[in-house]
Amino acid sequence: MKAIIGKKVGMSQIFDENGRVIPVTVIEAGPCVVTQKKTTEKDGYASVQLGYEDVAEKKLSKPEMGHLNKAGVSPKKHLREFNLDNGAELNIGDVVKADTFQAGDFVDVTGISKGHGYQGVIKRWGAQRTPTSHGGGPVHRHAGSMGANSDPSKIFKGKIGAGHMGVDQVTVQNLSVVKVDPELNMLVVCGAIPGPKGSLVTVKTTVKTHRVKNIAANVSSNPQKASGRNPQKASARKK
Repeated sequence: MKAIIGKKVGMSQIFDENGRVIPVTVIEAGPCVVTQKKTTEKDGYASVQLGYEDVAEKKLSKPEMGHLNKAGVSPKKHLREFNLDNGAELNIGDVVKADTFQAGDFVDVTGISKGHGYQGVIKRWGAQRTPTSHGGGPVHRHAGSMGANSDPSKIFKGKIGAGHMGVDQVTVQNLSVVKVDPELNMLVVCGAIPGPKGSLVTVKTTVKTHRVKNIAANVSSNPQKASGRNPQKASARKK
């Protein structure tokens, strides 16, 4: 797995070689510094901790500064841990840049979604309104009665209701990397990612499996199809 920490810059659009418009999101990816390296012998598992974005020393606690001073790294605002494929090759103090990814890679982007304040059940969960005909009363967008009978005499956990909307951790999977610029620390991915402009995001290799289709076969295993009964005849007809 490959991973990096970055910030969402904003959305834009670019054109490919065929002139098609591609909606993209620009991410300021890295540079990230290796602040800690965990091994199976010492910690029970192998991972690499990356630090991102310089910050004033006074804004960190003494334990945080002690952790970074031990690694010989300048104060970092964000620390994240990843299980990288090349973790054994990295050492404390090494820098991970945007060129860890290449155009054509597929990634999962994790961020905190935009906050929408305190909202009711209709906007937050898509609940239905009460009838607006005669006698409806001023409760058309209210949640209504919940658990009022003697059984169950309570509201089960997970029941939809009004509350704080947004500010949730969201992961968008299987986005393709369109462009990489290590000099500008720029990572351009196709599609939208969660969070407002300037919010923190983590970019990792996607967990989705991409299978390469055997285009050369073009032969069906279904005996009801002509290519399944006589593959040679079907291939000759396609030529």
